[in-house]
Parts: sequence; structure tokens; C-alpha cells
Amino acid sequence: MSLDNKVDHRVERIREALEAALKPSLLEVGDDSHLHAGHAGAASGGGHYSVKIVSERFDGLRLVMRHRLVYDAVAEMMRAEIHALAITALAPSESD
Repeated sequence: MSLDNKVDHRVERIREALEAALKPSLLEVGDDSHLHAGHAGAASGGGHYSVKIVSERFDGLRLVMRHRLVYDAVAEMMRAEIHALAITALAPSESD
């Protein structure tokens, strides 16, 4: 599997995990790994990703709890495939 296919596969796996766990009305997953080329922390092969997610599951929750739900959904990938995850987690009433 080429590096590009691994990256695309990871983005798709992140998307699938978040869709299954949080049933978002909006989900954007970006691969920001190229912005961190040579970063010592990513030497293990884990990538840098960003997520913007809007879900009713976030209604009434503080930011830390929203992030916990996102991290719980991708927990298996956090061990080796994801080095860093930037999260924007919004309730529907907070989205544009």
C-alpha cells in the first residue's frame, strides 16, 4: 500500500468511526500531516489530522466532554495511526 493510500485510508477510517459513534450532521476530516513534515513526534508513523464535527450528541456538553467523545470514537487509531488530532466539535445550534 502506498503512502497516499495509507493516508486516504486513515482519513476514511476516522470518518467512519466518527459517523458510527456520533451521527454527525456535518463532518469534515482533514489530513494535516504535510504541515508537520520532519516533526519528531510523528516519526512513529502517526499522522496529524483535523476534524470539524457537528452532532446533536454535543448538546449541553462542555468542550472537554465533546473532545472526549471524539477521542473515544477513534481510540484504537490514537495508539499508532494518529499522532495529533485538532478538534472543532459543535452542537447544531452553534454551527453556521
